[in-house]
Amino acid sequence: MKHETNNKSSCILITIAAVKNKYINVHTHQTIENSISESIQNVSGDFDNIKEHGFFSVGLHPWHINALTAKSCFAELALVSQKTNVLAIGECGLDKLCNTNYELQKNWFVKQIEWANHIKKPLIIHCVRAHDEILQLLKSANNKSPVVFHGFNKKLTLASKIIDHGYYLSFGKQLLWGNYSDIFKAIPIERIVFETDDAHVTIDEIYKSAAHIKNITLDILCQKVLNNTICVFGKNFTNLNE
Repeated sequence: MKHETNNKSSCILITIAAVKNKYINVHTHQTIENSISESIQNVSGDFDNIKEHGFFSVGLHPWHINALTAKSCFAELALVSQKTNVLAIGECGLDKLCNTNYELQKNWFVKQIEWANHIKKPLIIHCVRAHDEILQLLKSANNKSPVVFHGFNKKLTLASKIIDHGYYLSFGKQLLWGNYSDIFKAIPIERIVFETDDAHVTIDEIYKSAAHIKNITLDILCQKVLNNTICVFGKNFTNLNE
């Protein structure tokens, strides 16, 4: 298995006792505040919504890229993404089913790859029917940042291809579907994180379903996934254990 990212050596191992039943939600469009989970809230476009507290990701979503405003939006993104509590660039990527011009999507996706590498922050990927193109663009841009493909619900062959590049897969509501269990069971736990995205489900529901499918305890799952999260998003995320 090859690895193109350079983050693995910075992974921080956390004891099971320190993270017992702490659920990590790496991608949500909702403001979630509770004592049992930690979330990374996605903001796309209205960057004034970035607060001083909490964790965020910021990106130019392919659905919303406009040729007339993309340059100014990217300038705002570049500024706000340097905040300590902004942990990732994204969601960004390619979507062959949306109305945005495809070449325009590729242009601003590459700029976000380059910027993420410049500020040394990971990428959260939105991808619809363009996985090969995204992998090629990441390679062409000499990407060294960790990468998370969010909302993954595709076949095992594609999952393996993404993992072989050293990237991560984020799973959400699809784990509540009975017909996805066999695929999820076969995916290495070392490359898994979880999300709620915009779904009306809770992150603990997703964790409990994942633990059941993997036939492991919640404690062990929480430990593994937090370790993965820190490998992707860095040491800033360890403050949830303080």
